[in-house]
Order: sequence, then C-alpha cells, then structure tokens
Amino acid sequence: MNSLYIPEGAEFDETLISHNGDVIVGNSASIGFGIKGKKVIVGDRASIDGDVIGEEVRLDSWVKVKGNVVCYSDCYIGEFTSIDGKLTVHGDLEIGRNVRIDKGFEATGLITIQNPLPVIIFLFIYLMELLRIGKIEEIEELFEEELENPLIIPDNSKVTIEQIQTSRNAIFKSSRILGNVRAKDVLVEKTELYGSVRGKDVFIDSSKVHGAIEGRRIYIVNGSNIFGNVTGEEVFMENGCSVEGSIIGRKGVWIKERVEYQFEIEEDEDAGMGKEEVQEDVSQHLQGD
Repeated sequence: MNSLYIPEGAEFDETLISHNGDVIVGNSASIGFGIKGKKVIVGDRASIDGDVIGEEVRLDSWVKVKGNVVCYSDCYIGEFTSIDGKLTVHGDLEIGRNVRIDKGFEATGLITIQNPLPVIIFLFIYLMELLRIGKIEEIEELFEEELENPLIIPDNSKVTIEQIQTSRNAIFKSSRILGNVRAKDVLVEKTELYGSVRGKDVFIDSSKVHGAIEGRRIYIVNGSNIFGNVTGEEVFMENGCSVEGSIIGRKGVWIKERVEYQFEIEEDEDAGMGKEEVQEDVSQHLQGD
C-alpha cells in the first residue's frame, strides 16, 4: 500500500474502473467511480460513488457505497456500512450490525449477522492459529497465494474523473486513465492518460499524456507523446518523443538519443502498523468483543 498502483489491463470510463485482477482500496479513500474486479477489498471509512462488482467482495466498517453491490461468491460487510442500492450475493453473506441497505438484499447462501473482523486482524489471528497448531506448510501456501495483478489505492487517496490524488507514489502500467494526477513521484508506462501530471519526479515511458506535466525532474522516453506543456527544474527527453506545447527546464533541457532513468519506491516507515501495534490492535478488538 506504499504506492497508488494501476496495473496492466485496468480501464477507466466515465462511471466505472474495470480490472481483470484484484482491487484493494485503502482506509478513508474516496473513489468517484464504481469498481469492478475479481476480489474487491475496501478499507474502513472509504467511499465508492458507483457500483461494486466482484467475484468476492469485502467491505470493512463505515464504508459508503452509492450504487449496488454484486458479489458472485462470498461477501463480507462490516458494521455501519451503507449501500444506497441493492446488495446481491451469489454465495454466503457475513454482515455486521447497523448496516443500511436502501434497496434490499438477496443472498443464495448462508447469512450470518455479526461484525466481520477487519482484514488485517483476520489475517493476523489466522496466522497465529496456524502457528499454534504447527501448520507450517499451510502458512507457506498462504504466502505463495498472492493477490492476482492487484490494483491498489492507498489510504486517504482520492480517485475521481477530475483528479487522482495521493501522498504516495503513483504507478500506471499498460492502462487507460482518466483524471489529473497529483502524487509524490509518478511513473506512467505504456499508458494513455487523459489529464495532467504533477509530481516530484515524473517518468513518462512509451505513453501518451493528454495534458500538461509539472515536476522537479521529468523524463520522457521511448516514443512518448505529450499533448500539453512540460515544466520542470530539469527535463530529459529522448529523440523520437514529442511535446505539443512549450518545454521549460529552469536548470536545463536535455534531448538525447538515449535517456536512462531509475524509478525507486521508498519505504515509508510511517505506513501501516508494525508487529507490536498489530498485536495491541488485535488485543483491543478482542477485549471489546
């Protein structure tokens, strides 16, 4: 969750983000679209402005969905979540207390009314139980079963048709994106982006950007096309790339046959919870129950 990551195959249209893999939305994130994916996990207090559709859906506590929720397998709904449309579940439904569903729900499997554990606490307790009974092989299999090509939106990020904003890095790969991007460092690779880009360091690789680019260091490589102005401290561009606007490099503009760059994701020590904090959070949750 250290970066906003839009992977290969993701597509944005006016109302929906569609992805052929899994989707993770962090706590308190604001999404101005609906979401369609395989496994869809939405963190506490996040808001989704459209439908949520997935083979498996998990909505943590206080989530707001302004459309329908359709799940083709098992579904988990945390307490105080609100759904403005209809909830349709083709498997088992585990639902928390004080959930509001405006247009009713339909479930073909078992319905359990209780408060589902938040994802991180559920995984922690599950791992502790496997360790207690000595199921080391099961733990190895659990870590080998990774999420499938996940689309990740970190905590407190905003993704709307007007703006994609995060305090973390943003990575876009082989996708079609709508929205003006505001992030720490930005990598746009083999992507068509309809909007502007503003970041600390900006890397445009084999892509088309229909908007302006602003940053400290800007790299434009591998036949990329920019349909707007480029403004930075330093601008590095390869031959064969095009900019249909002005190029301003306050410290210089370099146009070369070959430009090398390295995009690095810095570890954020403040991101997420450490082992001691997870244990404390689990203890408080269990005591509260």
